[in-house]
Amino acid sequence: MKPSLQFRLSQHLTLTPQLQQSIRLLQLSTVELNQEIDRLLMENPVLEREEQDEPGEAPPAPAAPLSGGGATSSVPETEAAAPTELDGWGEPLAAPWRGAEDDDEGDRSFAAPDTPTLRDHLYTQLSLTNLGERDRALVAALIDALDEDGYLTQSLEEIAALFAPEAEAGLEEFAIALKHLQNFEPAGVGARSPGECLALQLTATAQTPCRDLALRIAGKHLELLASRDYGRLKAATGASEDELRAAQRLILGLNPRPGSAFAKVEARYVIPDVIVRKLRSVWRASLNSEAMPRLRINRLYAELASGSRSANALASQLQEARWLIKNVRQRFDTILRVSQAIVDRQRYFFEHGEVAMRPLVLREIAGALGLHESTISRVTTQKFMASPRGTFELKYFFGSHVATETGGAASSTAIRALIKQLVAAENASTPLSDARISQILGQQGIVVARRTIAKYRESLQIPSVNQRKSL
Repeated sequence: MKPSLQFRLSQHLTLTPQLQQSIRLLQLSTVELNQEIDRLLMENPVLEREEQDEPGEAPPAPAAPLSGGGATSSVPETEAAAPTELDGWGEPLAAPWRGAEDDDEGDRSFAAPDTPTLRDHLYTQLSLTNLGERDRALVAALIDALDEDGYLTQSLEEIAALFAPEAEAGLEEFAIALKHLQNFEPAGVGARSPGECLALQLTATAQTPCRDLALRIAGKHLELLASRDYGRLKAATGASEDELRAAQRLILGLNPRPGSAFAKVEARYVIPDVIVRKLRSVWRASLNSEAMPRLRINRLYAELASGSRSANALASQLQEARWLIKNVRQRFDTILRVSQAIVDRQRYFFEHGEVAMRPLVLREIAGALGLHESTISRVTTQKFMASPRGTFELKYFFGSHVATETGGAASSTAIRALIKQLVAAENASTPLSDARISQILGQQGIVVARRTIAKYRESLQIPSVNQRKSL
């Protein structure tokens, strides 16, 4: 074949660095966004944060309504002293989201109390005893073998084997040391099973008419009580229904995990990106100013980049800084548009709660805003909305639909709320089965299969009908 020249016309999509950055910033959470900005601030001297209440700086102007009804983020770019004009909804943007306990300086840092660990608490009690040095060493070995809940998961034989042969630590000595440990606070520590843990706590309580029965149940029949098999439990104990009810109430008041009070729990705080308020009988979303980084161009470096032709690297950094400020502004603008679209469609939720949640899918919001579904998915991931009903991730407002007899649809979130209400109002002695809940919802015009009810109930962490049954 002879070589020949051919012309072909084709189209393909190329993601520019600016577009790639825009997509990446859109999918980041608020914490990740600030981490990314901190990294870019270290690399780019042209970019800097605009500190609030700087000397000589005028406060940011409130949002003003513009034609078109859109809203842009208040991430100002102060280059050449040109103020950034912000869009709005005809109302001032929300004030900074502050808790009721904020001090005058706005320091919202939370210092967790220095809670001693379970082992520290037990070692302190051990130091106050009159035990000899050998007995203290044995009790200390048992303390080291406890798990976080305060249980002794190793056998005494395994613990004794850890000692050197010349120590001659026998099982009888360890059994005595265990008795000393089980007299420490919190009550129930050093138990080897849930039944023993409850029995230790019952022994430490004052004598009551039902305590002996509760001790028998904890020691021998705890599985029957856990499975709500009250018929076999009454036959095994010979107790009446009233006596069983009193013993059950006493056991339920105990703590099966005595060491949990000393566990270190890390609190996870969420900064809402959007705040929803009812203004003039209309629910409206506004950006949380505390979640938005305030960025600007350094004037000195901007003048150097524009005045020197040889400063190619500086000019490139100037362009990158402008891109970042524009992309951050576009990120918050998109979040606000999506949030307002969600609020418009879920306004009954803000009025009446979960039972009024309507079915909503990403495609519906994408079509209304002229965006792609993948964009809506990125916007609603790890972005949070604060409202009078609580703080929710934007994804919370989306859910599948279940058909109704009238040809409409009910949200899965609303059905979960109805299930929760039905279970909360049920008779504890005759709780509602999944089939019965399905039947009740069917009488209200909501067709839900029993398997679906079971799936929703498990997602709500509601026990089965047998486990909810009580005397």
